[in-house]
Amino acid sequence: MKPAIFLDRDGTLNEGVGYVNHKSRFRLFPWTVEAIRAIRDEGFLAVMITNQSGVGRGYFSEELLREIHEDFQRLLEGAGTRFDGIYYCPHRPDEGCPCRKPKPGMLLQATDELGCDLSRSWMIGDNWSDLEAGWSAGARAALVRTGDGEGNLSYEARNWSRPPDLVAADLHRAVCDILWGPLR
Repeated sequence: MKPAIFLDRDGTLNEGVGYVNHKSRFRLFPWTVEAIRAIRDEGFLAVMITNQSGVGRGYFSEELLREIHEDFQRLLEGAGTRFDGIYYCPHRPDEGCPCRKPKPGMLLQATDELGCDLSRSWMIGDNWSDLEAGWSAGARAALVRTGDGEGNLSYEARNWSRPPDLVAADLHRAVCDILWGPLR
């Protein structure tokens, strides 16, 4: 079984712009492809885990969501890397879905399907719900300062039941610190 790095999407892999209800609104951070390549080059599985309640709210179709993810995967493959899995929850928060972060359902599904070793895995995201999903599944959790991360650290972290296992400026820095240790 391989360790995985589970990656939140909006605010972590791409700019947080609200609902990505058109392909033009999906804009990757410049370091995203290199970070995913590093994950896979070091023998980890790269798995995207994302809440997409805009589908359940009727803001965009599941077909558009799949197209965005397929385009993203093709871009990665063109750069010599890829996701090992892409998992999303299309449900609204009030539906009580077990796959919606902060619940660990998507991580557990990925673990069953991909054979992840959760004890050596990480969840990286910009919100407390990302961290909690990782911890609930048995992984460690890193918070990035992109997206909602900086605001969460400044205004909400004092109320969190535990601190992130790692805080990094962005996805690339988090991946480097996980794979090779923090800069000294």
